[in-house]
Amino acid sequence: MLRFTDEQIVFQEVPGEVSLAFTIAGCPLGCKGCHSSYSWRDDIGCQLTPEYFSHRLQSYQKLISCVLFLGGEWQRQNLLELLRLARAAGLNTCLYTGLDDISPDLKQQLTYLKTGRWLQERGGLNSANTNQIFTDLRTGQCLNHLFLQK
Repeated sequence: MLRFTDEQIVFQEVPGEVSLAFTIAGCPLGCKGCHSSYSWRDDIGCQLTPEYFSHRLQSYQKLISCVLFLGGEWQRQNLLELLRLARAAGLNTCLYTGLDDISPDLKQQLTYLKTGRWLQERGGLNSANTNQIFTDLRTGQCLNHLFLQK
């Protein structure tokens, strides 16, 4: 069962979208300098059941356009179930992962994907020097330029 440490509405993590974001507990990567290192433990937070998730989607109906998961790919089947619920509700979906790639079945349920470990010396998506890639999976287009300050 997926557990989450944070649930919030976000505006910057997925350009052009109002996203309901869940920070998933239990990340096995442990990237040095991670801003969510408190979420590495898998025994904290609340259970993200399909029932709770569906209720939250109904609560935000017509107010959000996307659901963002900050992690969770290590519990592929549980994440797939939630992604399918979001898609059935007509929402776009996004996953932020520190991995360089994820399974094809997860990609099939995603609209957007951010890949790449956090490397402090390279910065995040708002750095031209980042190793991270934010992709629109519908087109295959890299959208990193949307995060850069003009």
